[in-house]
Amino acid sequence: MDTSGKEKEAMQLMAEADKKVKSSGSHSFSNWFYRVRSLTERCVCTGSRRGDGSLFRMTLNAIQSKMKDACEMYARAANMFKMAKNWTAAGNAFCQGARLHMQLQNKLDSATSFVDAGNAYKKADPQEAINCLNAAIDIYTDMGRFTIAAKHHITIAEVYESELVDIEKAIAHYEQAADYYKGEESNSSANKCLLKVGHYSAQLEQYPKAIEIYEQVATNTMDNPLLKYNAKEYFFKASLCHFIVDELNAKLAIEKYEEMFPAFADSRECKLLKKLLDAHEEQNCEAFTEAVKEFDSISRLDQWLTTMLLRIKKTIQGDAGDLK
Repeated sequence: MDTSGKEKEAMQLMAEADKKVKSSGSHSFSNWFYRVRSLTERCVCTGSRRGDGSLFRMTLNAIQSKMKDACEMYARAANMFKMAKNWTAAGNAFCQGARLHMQLQNKLDSATSFVDAGNAYKKADPQEAINCLNAAIDIYTDMGRFTIAAKHHITIAEVYESELVDIEKAIAHYEQAADYYKGEESNSSANKCLLKVGHYSAQLEQYPKAIEIYEQVATNTMDNPLLKYNAKEYFFKASLCHFIVDELNAKLAIEKYEEMFPAFADSRECKLLKKLLDAHEEQNCEAFTEAVKEFDSISRLDQWLTTMLLRIKKTIQGDAGDLK
């Protein structure tokens, strides 16, 4: 499909929008507003005719009208750029509109436009996408809309995960999202974010932090009839993190988890842990590998579990370095 026509039309709209902004004067709308308001206040103080108040309203309305028209043109242009798959131009057009909305004190429209810009930039410029989403978050938090802000922190975290591969920053944004969700009593959403933090903290060998999170989420879910089945998974992951740090810590942790959540004691995960502890104590690589293979034949190991188990196995003397 030939989209060159749409792109050309979008560029024309951008040019028209720019003209409308410039025709409002060389100053920003905010400067215009304060200058005209100052003039009106002086008229009131000096007892000038009421018609001067009309001058203020007429001038203000004219500027606002041009700015609103420009906002609409930028949005239309952005959508045409999207159709042409020119994501950078689309993001730029949405940003232009967002800034104008902010000058007009249309905070919600400004935040929405920054989010639209971020979504466009994600396909071309991940760092600029993050900048736009952060701008939207600042507006949403200022308005007290923390649930929406949390959602966009997750989006930023995902960009850091998949595009920029900066796991430390991804963790920071998942943590911020979790804090906002907790503040709004959205505990299920908060737990999902915390699990991401635990997942990556363990990968980065920040085991105490990962343990604390897995224990916290497991405790939050074990009394919930709909979620308690997942508690054993979180206690299992916390136990593996303990195991990597110290074998004795793992034994004590497993005993504690069994007391806290009796269903954990009967789980396949707990039985695997005990087999692994025995194999590790005996420095028996073969028994360790067999226990893992038996578990994997029923419940497939994901990449995270495989990595943690390999780290434990490498502490056994004579380890070959794999789970086969």
